[in-house]
Amino acid sequence: MDKLENMRVFVEVANCQSFVATSRKLNLSAPAVTRAIAQLEQNLDVRLFNRTTRHVRLTDTGARFYKDAKQILEDLEQAEAAASGSYIEPRGSLSITAPVLFGQKHIAPILTEYLQQNPAVDVKAMFYDRVGNILDEGLDIAVRIGHLKDSGLFATQVGSVQRVVCGAPEYFEKHGTPKSPEDLINHEVTLASTIEASTTWQFEKADRKLSIKISPRLQCNQNGTAIEAAKKGFGITRLMSYQVGEELRAGSLVRILRDYEPKSIPVSIIHLEGRKANAKIRAFVDLLVHRLKENPNINH
Repeated sequence: MDKLENMRVFVEVANCQSFVATSRKLNLSAPAVTRAIAQLEQNLDVRLFNRTTRHVRLTDTGARFYKDAKQILEDLEQAEAAASGSYIEPRGSLSITAPVLFGQKHIAPILTEYLQQNPAVDVKAMFYDRVGNILDEGLDIAVRIGHLKDSGLFATQVGSVQRVVCGAPEYFEKHGTPKSPEDLINHEVTLASTIEASTTWQFEKADRKLSIKISPRLQCNQNGTAIEAAKKGFGITRLMSYQVGEELRAGSLVRILRDYEPKSIPVSIIHLEGRKANAKIRAFVDLLVHRLKENPNINH
């Protein structure tokens, strides 16, 4: 490999913190990745990584070189892209991930709008209720609901959502409305396990935290099932506010215990490239930020 290729391998190893993940992402053999780093370290006469059987971490010298190498590669990529026009006109393939219901309800309409605006782009959308590694999975953009770890990725917060307790008006008319979390013990409850994996629900009021043990009669791993059960009057459930926003506005579900809701959870867009992102990413991020910031299901 030449010096630039070795530098690309080095930057990917630093990003992935793994030789194996880098070999998969760059479609190289694991020995080829190891040789590239060894050649670079030999040419520079420095150690770039501290390696153990489980971790690959930059040395102090490696961290300084990473910053410079990344800038060099970004400048080269920008020059090549400018020459080819990909920084001017959105084109190519774009991949995005988001939580299932958030993707179905709030990202899919934006995707179709984006595709209509950009005929030279095709999109791969993967919606799942887990936090994937966009580096390992080769994704361009991810919508995250939750507090972000310091990953070195670029992030834009577009608002926040909350865990809300709700049920059908008919249910509350028949069984009464809980006034405090403790009252849930005497009600039928549906547990959406993707939102609340535990049967102990956490609440807050005036910085005081409450833990309530519930006994759900229905447990489901699909949020849509919990929504439908609640709408049909089968007990009380707790979901994310964006998942039931339409139902709350329509009145088919009623939000209760608002004074006890935990702190809001940020909604963020993350991607690998900052202001130098190519046109397909920039255009989608810009549209996504604009549409999500005007979405009534997200707190702003």
